[in-house]
Amino acid sequence: MPELVYPPVIAAAKTMFRVLDLKITIEGAHHVPRTGGAVLASNHVSYLDFIFCGLGAQESKRLVRFMAKKSVFTHKVSGPLMRGMRHIPVDRRAGAGSYATAVSALKRGEVVGVFPEATISRSFTVKELKSGTTRMASEAGVPVLPMALWGTQRLWTKGRPRTLTRRHTPITILIGEPMDPADYPDANAMTADLKTRLSALVDRAQRNYPDAPAGPDDTWWLPVHLGGTAPTLEEAAALEVRRRAAAVNPDA
Repeated sequence: MPELVYPPVIAAAKTMFRVLDLKITIEGAHHVPRTGGAVLASNHVSYLDFIFCGLGAQESKRLVRFMAKKSVFTHKVSGPLMRGMRHIPVDRRAGAGSYATAVSALKRGEVVGVFPEATISRSFTVKELKSGTTRMASEAGVPVLPMALWGTQRLWTKGRPRTLTRRHTPITILIGEPMDPADYPDANAMTADLKTRLSALVDRAQRNYPDAPAGPDDTWWLPVHLGGTAPTLEEAAALEVRRRAAAVNPDA
């Protein structure tokens, strides 16, 4: 089938990047295979991560099919775009179907984008990973590419107002060496190594980031261990528990 939606969306995104003069740095793009299936496994710090994750595959001329929650596909604005770009809806109450769809896409030679933390990390450090990423790669016999994104949280992240018109923001995209499922005894061992590699990439992106907070009130986008005021992993987990409880019982 011809790609009628994806190329115009990419063109529009690149135009917006130029208008905002985003300072985008991409390293390791050569690791994305030009043919064949692969899983791009990225950390997750922003609602915009899928855009920049896909940008990392542009050098290899690959279109990434992202796994995203089902509600994005039913939204009146984002839904037609997501379906037109052939992304993969995930129903968290019935995940077997989306998992099978992703494995099928990988076996057809597609690149599938996954955020193995499942949700945005409020701490801006790598949370525990779900094993589905490595299980699907193993079943399809394709590599996993660890990817670190940094700076995207300054545009739009959980618990902060959107600043989509923010100009001159540095954005870092790092793509690590491919991980071959055949090198691991099982998916759990591969998931553990993926977390180690992701954490190292994220740490490098953070420490080499070319910008610093503008003052004491601008440290929210840095993790605690780098002098920021983002929640710790434990505090972020507690926030998520309270958020879910409020969603279930809003009158409590």
